[in-house]
Amino acid sequence: MDSSADAWVPGPFGLDALKGSTVRARRTVLAVAHHVTAATRLADVMPLLETDLRVAVAYTAAPASANTGGLHAHLRDLGGLVLPWRQARSTRWDLVVAAGHGMLEKLHGPVMTVPHGIGPGKLLPRYAGAGPTAARPVSGLIRERLVVGGRVVPSSIVLAHDRHLEMLERECPEARPVAFTGGDPCLDRLVASLPYRDAYRRELGVRPGRRLVFVSSTWNEDSLLGRYPDLLLRVAAGLPRDRYQVVAALHPNVWSFHGRRQVLAWNAECRRLGVRLFPPEEGWRAGLVAADVLLGDHGSVTCYGAAIGVPVLLGTFPEDAVAPGTHVTGLGAFAPRADWDRPLAPQLEEAVHAFTGRVHAAMRGAISSRPGEAARLIRGEMYRLLRLPDRDRPPDVEPVPLPPAGLAWAA
Repeated sequence: MDSSADAWVPGPFGLDALKGSTVRARRTVLAVAHHVTAATRLADVMPLLETDLRVAVAYTAAPASANTGGLHAHLRDLGGLVLPWRQARSTRWDLVVAAGHGMLEKLHGPVMTVPHGIGPGKLLPRYAGAGPTAARPVSGLIRERLVVGGRVVPSSIVLAHDRHLEMLERECPEARPVAFTGGDPCLDRLVASLPYRDAYRRELGVRPGRRLVFVSSTWNEDSLLGRYPDLLLRVAAGLPRDRYQVVAALHPNVWSFHGRRQVLAWNAECRRLGVRLFPPEEGWRAGLVAADVLLGDHGSVTCYGAAIGVPVLLGTFPEDAVAPGTHVTGLGAFAPRADWDRPLAPQLEEAVHAFTGRVHAAMRGAISSRPGEAARLIRGEMYRLLRLPDRDRPPDVEPVPLPPAGLAWAA
């Protein structure tokens, strides 16, 4: 094995926990990231515990995804203790927190899972093969990942909406007893950021009289970028620069699978035309709060935008990839669709007038049944699993950080 990647990391856990400890924590927690997307959600959740002197937190990357590119570097950049997977699975933990599924059954400790996106709304892409087709499970509620070897893996499953509990009952009834509605911490932080919209716009350099167009694409071949690989160049070429400023967020899986250098190279021309690409880890949420209109698809970012008041124009919307009766279906029902044979600018203006406060509120209500409460509910559940009393002071809901200084990802 690669000794640098597999080297044992000393820290306040395992058999040698007391040898070097200065602050002797009473409980140890492992945060498990399956990909960069999951790691960004853990960044919303783990601070709820990390300030507690009774708790020591470590991080690890689970080798269970095809989209782990950049994950180890991102975890190191967070500044926490990062353990190799072999050490993480050989240590007993008081709590394991994950924003994904896969290989969690190999860890020793009660597991709590949180969604790494906006909740179950898509169907799992159908695998290629020679066998007959079958019904596709709802992504995030896949039975084969929740139940392994005849046992439900998580001890607690956080879902954002009461409706998701009903979906879990249909997809994997054995897991329903350990699930609860805990709200959406990402949505809560976006809502808490709305009063600072002008500050985000200033940081992005949005000049008076210009509209900020946010372009969002999820991943896979049915995404907006998958359908139109020259997407950002089309947008940049189709919008007058004196009236529009364009920022873009591509799903972290696009960056991890193809590599940062390749993604930036593919989009070099549109960046020269002024399009600013957010890095996959953070920045997109500030851009979303600052945006005037969003061009997107069926991904989580598009739904979050609609929920916080950003009018949406759908550049593509693969009906067969969306789980019926979900918030994503609702988005497709009321958001206008782009006609790529027509000029883009008037369509964006039409989309602005197609949305009302009532529509945005309906989308927000379809995403979370516990608005503003996610931090309190999730923290309370973690302390329950840790067998520790929760702290008296309620957790703060922090606004999202400002965009990266100067947006180095721009040209």
